[in-house]
Amino acid sequence: MGKRESRPWIVSDELWSLIEPLLPVPAPKLVPGRPRVPDRQALCGILFVLHTGIQWEYLPQELGFGSGMTCWRRLAAWNEAGVWDRLHVVLLARLRAAKQLDWSRAVIDSSHVRAARRGPKAVPARSTARGRAASTTFSSTARASRSRCP
Repeated sequence: MGKRESRPWIVSDELWSLIEPLLPVPAPKLVPGRPRVPDRQALCGILFVLHTGIQWEYLPQELGFGSGMTCWRRLAAWNEAGVWDRLHVVLLARLRAAKQLDWSRAVIDSSHVRAARRGPKAVPARSTARGRAASTTFSSTARASRSRCP
């Protein structure tokens, strides 16, 4: 997908040509106001926040990506629309076609892979004692109690 840049949040033309068709068409604005931040700029803002780890509200306005809240909302909308899943499929297909997938480094972790069937249902452990166990924090005799004065 091109050479790695020193600023990995900048989306190349090649990558953008793959992403743009996957994005949902924005709904028309109901109220006039600020113009909508272009999707490509919002994507760069999203990548900047994810790469640097800064908080959304601290996204620098000088970079031209829009506000952090705009980028966050766009990320949520695209996630809900399934953009990332479809992009993953597209990128895998391109890498597969270019014979650039190296499955020798693949890892499957059960926390990321849904189990086909559920295991046996756990039952609560039963006590092995016949009666109630003696309390180690309470005694009914005055001698054993530390709260009473002599």
